[in-house]
Amino acid sequence: MSTLNYTGKAKHRYLDLVLRFPLRPLRCDEDLDAAVAVIDGLLSRPSLKTEEQDYLEVLGDLVEAYETESHPLGPVSDADLLSHLIEARGVSQSEVAGATGIAVSTISEVLRGKRTLNRAHIGKLARYFHVTPDTFVF
Repeated sequence: MSTLNYTGKAKHRYLDLVLRFPLRPLRCDEDLDAAVAVIDGLLSRPSLKTEEQDYLEVLGDLVEAYETESHPLGPVSDADLLSHLIEARGVSQSEVAGATGIAVSTISEVLRGKRTLNRAHIGKLARYFHVTPDTFVF
């Protein structure tokens, strides 16, 4: 197991972050909002030092743990997930079809909720959108 020993300015930067927002379990939505504000502030910086990245990673884990426990997400339909991925990437159905080899009509039917994705579709879409296949499986 490796141990990190921050020294000098690195130690000061890390402790500054911990003093501003201690790394402890989030217990309410107000804690969540404050943690998200800290995360947004760090992510808006052009670059982060190692100790800031470490802090951000742990704070992100705390946010994820709280959200998973307090605000669990229900299953998402194939249509909603595919629609979100297409919108987030800023591409058209035709572009997705061309890049994945899935027929445009199939993509259209999935988006209309008339068809579900099969394993082959999921593999191709996961590669195209750079997500894990289990993103599609509930």
